[in-house]
Amino acid sequence: MNILGISAFYHDSAACLIIDGKIIAAAQEERFTRKKHDSSFPQHAIDYCLAEGGLQNSDLDLVAFYEKPFQKFDRLLSTYLSYAPKGFASFIKAMPLWLKQKLWIKDYLAETLNFDGKIIFPEHHESHAASAFFPSPFSEAAFLTIDGVGEWTTSSFGIGHGSQIEIMSEMRFPHSLGLLYSAFTYFTGFRVNSGEYKLMGLAPYGEPEYVKTITDHLIDLKEDGSFKLDMKYFNFAAGLSMTNTHFAKLFDGPARKPESKITQREMNIARSIQIVTEDILLKMVRYVHSQTNQKNLVMAGGVALNCVGNGRILREGPFENIWIQP
Repeated sequence: MNILGISAFYHDSAACLIIDGKIIAAAQEERFTRKKHDSSFPQHAIDYCLAEGGLQNSDLDLVAFYEKPFQKFDRLLSTYLSYAPKGFASFIKAMPLWLKQKLWIKDYLAETLNFDGKIIFPEHHESHAASAFFPSPFSEAAFLTIDGVGEWTTSSFGIGHGSQIEIMSEMRFPHSLGLLYSAFTYFTGFRVNSGEYKLMGLAPYGEPEYVKTITDHLIDLKEDGSFKLDMKYFNFAAGLSMTNTHFAKLFDGPARKPESKITQREMNIARSIQIVTEDILLKMVRYVHSQTNQKNLVMAGGVALNCVGNGRILREGPFENIWIQP
């Protein structure tokens, strides 16, 4: 069974080849084009993977795309409608690409790959869960996936067993730990979907001055790790930016301009959101343990790249073993 997996048209496009259940090759398109975070169709990565497997396109049994475009489009339209007329500029910018390309992914894949076989579209967080559980050393484990947003889901958990994964529960847009963290990435002058590690790295240099501000105003956090964001302070649902003037008032002034000098304020903001993120992660992990009764945990999604938070999960969490998709 030869399976080609593809992610494309968002950030860091990539391809992966699986032959009879084993990962033979995987690569990001940026490695070949030398364009950082290249989001274009990963033709070079696909060619590399097939060459590593000694295969032609005609040898493929299945092609999998990493998410469901129609569900994602549904979320975009629903969000724009609920915030209208706010967000019109963002709507006008996003629609041409969707109407021209993203809605026709199945046809595009079949034509570009010259492939007339089966093409499937697992859900975004189902893909994350699969990427966390199947390559892990465990035959059974709980999984936790946390990122910005897939189609509607922003985090999910469940159990992987043998060749099956079962999603038990999920949190939905706009309430997202990944988008909360990315809002602070944006506000401190770094690039969303790539500069989050810089925010994490800045945290040790600051003081937790804004922790109470975050927990009092931005987030309503429950004991199970679920939460609701107060969208009064955020602009990502409909706008072209992550935060707004209400957010800026809470954090003592406008967002830092990219590449400008980093001040103690940014360091304190970084420390504060990192602490809040770690607390949320620990609540989530403890709840997942209570619901799954598993001793092993696997994690994936952008927030699972927060290695400082992962360190606390390892030291303070209830799971015996942890494996994280790198």
